[in-house]
Amino acid sequence: MRIGRLFSKRAKNRIKKDLKVQEKQNLEMRDRLAMERTTLANERTFLSYVRSAFAMVIAGLTFIKLFWDDPLYVWIGVAFVPGGLLVGLWGYHRFYKKRDEVAEHTSTYKPTSPVHAVVAEQETEEAAAALAPDRPGK
Repeated sequence: MRIGRLFSKRAKNRIKKDLKVQEKQNLEMRDRLAMERTTLANERTFLSYVRSAFAMVIAGLTFIKLFWDDPLYVWIGVAFVPGGLLVGLWGYHRFYKKRDEVAEHTSTYKPTSPVHAVVAEQETEEAAAALAPDRPGK
C-alpha cells in the first residue's frame, strides 16, 4: 500500500501548510545564525590584527635590543614598531566599521513568518515597557 493513500486530501494539505511554515521558520533561524557567525568572524579577525600588531612590535623591539650594534637591523626594528602600531590601528578601524555595518543590517532585519513577526513584536513591546519610566496612577 502506498503512503499517499494513507492520508486524506485535507490531511495532506494541512501537512504541506505546516511544512511551509516550518520551512520559513528554519530560514529565519538560518539568517539569525548567519548574522551571529558574521559577528563572531569579525571579532576573530580583529583579534588576528591585534595578534599580528603585537608580534610586529615585539619583533621590532627584539631587533633593536639584540642587534643594537648593527644599524641595518636596528632600522628594521625601528620600522617594525610603528608598522605594528599601524596594523593594530587598521584592525581597530576595520572592526568597528564592520561591527556598525552588521548592527545596521541586524536592526533592519524583519522576520517574514507570522510566528516570528509576533514574537519580534512582543519583544519590542517588552523592551519599550522596560525602558519606559514607571508612571504612578496609570
